Amino acid sequence: MTDAATLARAHALADEADRRGGIRTREAQPDELAGALARFDATWGEGRTVDLASLTAIAHAGNTVVVAVPEPGRADAAAELAAPGDPPIGAALGFLGWAGGLHVHSHMNAVDPRARGRGVGVALKLRQRALCLEHGIDEVRWTYDPLIRRNARMNLVRLGAEVIAYHPDFYGELRDAISGGDRSDRFEVRWRLTSTRVERALERMPQPHWRAAGGLPLVADFEAVRAADPRAAAALRDASREAFAALADGRLRPELDGAGDYVFTADGPDRAA
Repeated sequence: MTDAATLARAHALADEADRRGGIRTREAQPDELAGALARFDATWGEGRTVDLASLTAIAHAGNTVVVAVPEPGRADAAAELAAPGDPPIGAALGFLGWAGGLHVHSHMNAVDPRARGRGVGVALKLRQRALCLEHGIDEVRWTYDPLIRRNARMNLVRLGAEVIAYHPDFYGELRDAISGGDRSDRFEVRWRLTSTRVERALERMPQPHWRAAGGLPLVADFEAVRAADPRAAAALRDASREAFAALADGRLRPELDGAGDYVFTADGPDRAA
């Protein structure tokens, strides 16, 4: 089990992220599950996530269903985003898995577009981390689109997760509100919640200079390219598949450099800065 000092610091980091965003993150109450589902549906499209009965069962079994709501008593922009009856500002869903060792798979993390840039997504992840540590779970995994730079930065740099696999067409054809007709290629990441790497990231310590043996530059906003020019987005996806072939034998891993581009490195994930 996690020692008391580590657990207290985990909740303190989540509380600090909440204060910066003017929000409060916590486990969803039963009467908030419909709102959490509405936040997921608003992000990916109705019928593209889970249904209320499934979400109720997942939460009842003790999995991490977390919401972000305005901090009580605040009268700023964050409070204006959640009028009575509106979905929460953010919501996250994770469930237990045991492939490759016991962990929580963090499946969805959705934030009201009007609240982006306030750190709500990070705050949800940090609260999820604290809750996992409370229950003796020290690893969280999830997938993300490797071409979306802001997500890569949040996952690898801000949170300290590490890429452990590349899955072309992981979800098949999604046709949801985010992906449209794009292919569902994903990086799978592992978040070792009490590792040196994660501690360094969460405490905002200097990051290593990764020794590169190849890489892939990223466009600043792949989602905007995909919306405006699907053919250009498809060409970028093709190029990424060619580049990520260098990772197939497991000798190299992707990291982000200071410019926000991928570098492929043989350095260990906990390498000192």
